[in-house]
Amino acid sequence: MRVVIAEDDALLREGLVLLLKTAGIEVAAAVDNADDFLAAVTADRPDAVVVDVRLPPTFTDDGLRAAVRARAIHPGLPVLVLSAYVEDSYAAELLGDGAGGIGYLLKERVGKVDRFLESLRRVAAGGTAMDPEVISQLLVRRRADDPLATLTAREREVLALMAEGHANPAIAERLVVTEGAVHKHIRSIFAKLGLSADEAGHRRVLAVLAYLNARPGSS
Repeated sequence: MRVVIAEDDALLREGLVLLLKTAGIEVAAAVDNADDFLAAVTADRPDAVVVDVRLPPTFTDDGLRAAVRARAIHPGLPVLVLSAYVEDSYAAELLGDGAGGIGYLLKERVGKVDRFLESLRRVAAGGTAMDPEVISQLLVRRRADDPLATLTAREREVLALMAEGHANPAIAERLVVTEGAVHKHIRSIFAKLGLSADEAGHRRVLAVLAYLNARPGSS
């Protein structure tokens, strides 16, 4: 796997480079700004990218906007976003393009090496890797008349685990229920959200994520 890293914090950037190389992952480029990131993606055509939300020049959401731009130029480019907080402006575009290969982790989770590497590999394979706190905040931010309000507490738990990228057996194990029960909850979730029950695997998760992160008032 070849990866491009965009992180302005030199210590974290070099730490990520060392971590990935130790895990046998090639780092094609490690840059500290959005422009160099886009140039590296075009020049190196990596298998995945790791991008900080806040990059120069504005240190607001330059990294996230660059990730959206990179996906527009290179459809399906696997993107793992790192952030110290949940930024949902451009995240809506990133999560909702339906192309697969998306992750959003809070930086505090990077210290958990095995989980970070697992998330990166999952994203590179076209899956999703969402931090539980990100999912929690997205759920809380929904408008009052949103269909998510009709979900039961258990269905919300299942939805959050789906968004993290877990398959039905893993969800059943975590919630200490049968796989059959998980399947019924998922069918109910899709019915309430008006999403196709035929979606499976990563496409199913992406459909849920796209709905979760749609801007308030969108149809």
